[in-house]
Amino acid sequence: MRFVALLFPFTILTSMALCKPLNIVSFNEVPVPVTDTQKRSILYSNNVKINGVDHNISYNTIARSGDAIGGNIFGLIYDKNGKAIMNKDGTPKISNDNDFSSLHKVGKKLFMISHFETRPAAMYITELIQDKNSGKLTPINTKNIDFSSFNGLHVPCAGSVTPWNSHLGSEEYPADMRLVDSAGHLDETYDAMGEYFGGDLKAMNHYDYGWIPEVKVINEKGDVRVQKHYAMGRFSHELAYVMPDKKTVYLPDDGTNGTFFKFIASKPSDLSVGELFAAKWIQTSSTNGGAANIKWISLGVVSDKIIKRVLNTKPKFRDIFDVGNRDLNNKCPNGFSEANHAGLNECLRVKKGMDIVASRLESERYASIKGATSEFSKMEGITYNPQRNELYMSIGRLDYGMENNKIQGKSDIKNDMGGKNDIRLDYNKCGVVYKMALQGYNVVSMEGLVVGTPMTKDLNSNSCNLNNISMPDNLTFMPNSDTLIIGEDTSYHQNDMMWAYNLTNKTLTRIETTPYGSETTSPYYYPNINGFGYLMSVVQHPYGESDENELKNKDDLKAYTGYIGAFPLIK
Repeated sequence: MRFVALLFPFTILTSMALCKPLNIVSFNEVPVPVTDTQKRSILYSNNVKINGVDHNISYNTIARSGDAIGGNIFGLIYDKNGKAIMNKDGTPKISNDNDFSSLHKVGKKLFMISHFETRPAAMYITELIQDKNSGKLTPINTKNIDFSSFNGLHVPCAGSVTPWNSHLGSEEYPADMRLVDSAGHLDETYDAMGEYFGGDLKAMNHYDYGWIPEVKVINEKGDVRVQKHYAMGRFSHELAYVMPDKKTVYLPDDGTNGTFFKFIASKPSDLSVGELFAAKWIQTSSTNGGAANIKWISLGVVSDKIIKRVLNTKPKFRDIFDVGNRDLNNKCPNGFSEANHAGLNECLRVKKGMDIVASRLESERYASIKGATSEFSKMEGITYNPQRNELYMSIGRLDYGMENNKIQGKSDIKNDMGGKNDIRLDYNKCGVVYKMALQGYNVVSMEGLVVGTPMTKDLNSNSCNLNNISMPDNLTFMPNSDTLIIGEDTSYHQNDMMWAYNLTNKTLTRIETTPYGSETTSPYYYPNINGFGYLMSVVQHPYGESDENELKNKDDLKAYTGYIGAFPLIK
């Protein structure tokens, strides 16, 4: 596969009257892929203008899944005993689901931590060298990070870098423990995690998954400290984003009928103890993606150590909740609370003394019982703008619980029954990026900022406007400018896109498109690594989620971990 850079003049001006003048940043726009060659390529802006000065940039691949780097294979999946897992055909299991990849300067060395979104999953640390003149990053060795003390890693999705320079990952789509049988079986998808234990499902407890992992590079040798933060709750984590106070952390939930969470650590730079909160959406508008005031409901304070002790007992769902049945009038029995978890209408009662356990092992269910909104759909990336003191969060699509007693525009009460029907919006499969207002670092309201626009499906199955977002995924902000970067994870654009959105003049510029069947993951901007800026960009699972029939060469399945840049230092 070759890279193609196609340029169309399109300028984004990012200046505004704030306390400090902002840099004016503009990218050349890339076109919508039209030819077969373009649809197989990574198209990218190869020029950025900063304060009127042109700078050449490009897409640079650091590594592709399956690459041999310093004697190890990037993306090879290992079991609990450190043995490579093999496919049924005898070949090694290598993931093409590269996702969030973070950069860390440690002493005089530079490292990249990358995780792979599979069951079982992997996380790698890769040492990089940086060209002093061009800023080009080249890998020289890589190694798997051992999660065996946590019984493995499960579907890590997006991530962030903490103010103390650690990698915060995520574990998405944990199993519903109410549905797991006595043999440890749920379905083929979740049973795949059993490969980590040599296929022994009984050795696995799905309560071990659905947490926030943190990895810190502790020295120039590349040694790491690994944690899972049980105090931050178990649900379908997209990522955790730490605010500048080093205590407040926002936690979007990438599920259907999910909950927006916030964590406040008891001590700065230490996520092992703290208070978890769940959001209540108090709607103020149903137009332009909707708007609401946000109230936070406390789910209590606890430490990782306490929850880890509970996990060591291999708890079951019925150890935490009693389950009741609705009567003929669809009411729960006395003493039971209605809950809507992932669209399941339940009657639950927390067992005596199990509230704090329920708040962490079953965070979504417990939050719903306590009155939080459990109707959000596919909350994705989140990022912070220090110039405006605003947060931005993408929601991939407005559907199911976010609708008003409808499912994809058709009358159906399933996803609002048992909940509060707090969110009452029109169906929009193209999604919305929201702006959130802060008091200090506390979110007090949110409103639609960039709203996707559906269109009639064209011959290439595009059914969201090609000049607008489609199922926005992860976000990053370019500090000292006014530019928000938006990635996509969509089936409504044939080729996923990355956008630069100007917050002053509210315009979008397409700065990257990715090959058939891939998504644009891991956009994350690093403004200064030894005088260069980098916009990380991972091209995940080419030909993996659509257009599989277009595959011509097996090597084209390999994901790309790379970056757009290098940028000059933006002060």
